[in-house]
Amino acid sequence: MRCLSCHECFFSLPSWESVLLLREEEPLCPMCAEQLVTLGGEGCCSTCSRHMNIQYQKDGVCLDCWRWEQQEYTKGMLAINRSLYEYNAFLKEWLAVYKFRGDAIVASYFAKQLSVMYRHFFQGDLVIPVPLSEKRLRARGFNQASLLMEGWAEDYDVLARVEGEKQSKKNRKQRISQVADQPFRLNEHGIELVRGRSIVLVDDIYTTGTTVRQVARLLREVGARKVSSMTVAR
Repeated sequence: MRCLSCHECFFSLPSWESVLLLREEEPLCPMCAEQLVTLGGEGCCSTCSRHMNIQYQKDGVCLDCWRWEQQEYTKGMLAINRSLYEYNAFLKEWLAVYKFRGDAIVASYFAKQLSVMYRHFFQGDLVIPVPLSEKRLRARGFNQASLLMEGWAEDYDVLARVEGEKQSKKNRKQRISQVADQPFRLNEHGIELVRGRSIVLVDDIYTTGTTVRQVARLLREVGARKVSSMTVAR
């Protein structure tokens, strides 16, 4: 096997499941796999999945989520976010290779895990990827959020994004301050698709939560019943 992250060759441990084709081969070598820090359960924010230190929480959630609920534009907009992994140095580099250097096959590793998360927490919800602007889509060649849905959800092309500065170029304060702006719009058939539905957004990274709340506000304004989100990293 060749590791999907470091590209070094490695040998998978033999098992009856692999011999009988009951389990797919692990695409990550043990050294890379152990650098992924899973999220969820005790010690994580019940709203956004973030690992919480006791001094950075209030009313059972992290301070970020508590503050979002104090703002007029974002109170009650996002029901919950579930993320697979903590955004550490290893995952930051791997996702940069995926998004900015065109290694699109990386999406296949996370898509399988997101499909399991969807069935466990969001079964029946309409799945919508967070879109890129047309300019960014042409430059990158793919929408990283859409690829994360391959094999388990259909992309109905509900949303579009207007041009704007990259989120990665903005600091934390700049991102949070723009939450009242609306860089997204619904496509023609979008309103009928989302009205009365529970929606789950898919994206690669939840950083401050600004983007998913901007989308959630738009969807709620046109009649979506509930909006949640799933991401690879938090």
